Amino acid sequence: MEIVILPDGAAVGEAAAARIAAVVRQKPEAVLGLSTGSSPLGTYRALAERVRRGEVDLSRARGFALDEYVGLEPGSPQSYAATIARDAVEPLGLDPARVRVPPGDADDLEAACAEYEQAMREAGGVDVQLLGLGANGHIGFNEPTSSFASRTRMKTLAPRTREDNARFFGDDLDAVPLHCVTQGLGTILEARRLLLVAQGEAKAAAVAAMIEGPLSAMVPGSALQLHPAATVLLDEAAASHLLLTDYYRFVEEHRPAWQRVV
Repeated sequence: MEIVILPDGAAVGEAAAARIAAVVRQKPEAVLGLSTGSSPLGTYRALAERVRRGEVDLSRARGFALDEYVGLEPGSPQSYAATIARDAVEPLGLDPARVRVPPGDADDLEAACAEYEQAMREAGGVDVQLLGLGANGHIGFNEPTSSFASRTRMKTLAPRTREDNARFFGDDLDAVPLHCVTQGLGTILEARRLLLVAQGEAKAAAVAAMIEGPLSAMVPGSALQLHPAATVLLDEAAASHLLLTDYYRFVEEHRPAWQRVV
């Protein structure tokens, strides 16, 4: 796992955008794994600026979102379909027809989840998956005790996750759905590259457990320890509970030029 500690959230977004742009420049039809929530917003802003400056063109890329709520009204602005359209598709110049979100409104969720997995396989798999990290260690909506072999499926959201997400629903906890559809940990681990961004002191305990704790279903993000090409980009606050920060900085300082993206 590559651990990069950066001065602040803006630097995290710039570093993540640089890595995604490098993938797309090498493969214009790259398949991107799109994440929601507050963590990736800086990445999308920095990547959109690169698109605006003509440094990268994402119009031929494809996108698959990590998750979606179950039970929201069609067209709800809190849906992740609306969020992805607003935060990623439009500012990044993605083709809406080439971006898919898990089926939170399907009549047969099990069949729709299987079809979503098949669509990702037919697209050639995800080239780079952008991830955030929940305060309880979840990635996607894979809550603690999720199986490392899990696939796209319906999950019940943990109380902590619903509380954290209430801010997107006007701080009305009762308005936050109880269920979601999410790519599983097994699905996420099949991406060729994983790129996790985390900012702020509130994420520090989860970051430390993910990176330096044991591989454990109680910390779903620890699944990144199993991946051969996982990068974790942190600001100083999110890295503040790590024990080996001096080592991570030493590694980054002495990284060979051919391994550097920024």
